[in-house]
Amino acid sequence: MNLNPESKYPSRRSYVVKLRGDAAPGALVGRLENLVTGRQREFSSAEELLESIASDLVSAADEHTADADGE
Repeated sequence: MNLNPESKYPSRRSYVVKLRGDAAPGALVGRLENLVTGRQREFSSAEELLESIASDLVSAADEHTADADGE
């Protein structure tokens, strides 16, 4: 049996989503924060929230690739 050393849910992909007091189901407004990097992004819709997460994942992949190339 082989154990995968990579976590299924790595800490690098942990976020805090803070919704503003005036957020509503049809109008999500708030801030997304990556718990590991501390990067924060404001969002004003569910689409922007998802775009922020996707953008952060792309940035992390780019950083990982750059680190691997530098070894």
